[in-house]
Amino acid sequence: MKLLLDTCAFLWIIRGKPQASAVACALFRSPANEVFLSSVSAWEIAIKYRLGKLTLGDTPSRYIPLEREKHKIKSLPLSEADTMVLERLPPLHHDPFDRMLICQAISHQMTILTPDPLIAQYPVMTSW
Repeated sequence: MKLLLDTCAFLWIIRGKPQASAVACALFRSPANEVFLSSVSAWEIAIKYRLGKLTLGDTPSRYIPLEREKHKIKSLPLSEADTMVLERLPPLHHDPFDRMLICQAISHQMTILTPDPLIAQYPVMTSW
């Protein structure tokens, strides 16, 4: 299975936070699954870090690649084809980062690991 981490899922799982569900952690750790972090999530992390809303052990430009490598998480760039899925999405969720993750998951046939119930209302596979 190809898994796309929601931004909070990435941060909670790699930090071993209790907010990360047992199911999400098991899917994340399973060698049968390919795990991806979107460039959209990296962008969101960088913005929140810059605004002082997120504390990391280092700057995002060092922290994200280091954690991705450490946890064998692949990077998923946002493509033009991914963004074109947006026109088919109903306006259920107003967070642009989450909407782009949904587009990528649909475009690449991925399951999003997310606790967000709004994301689960879209025509996309989710798990938590």
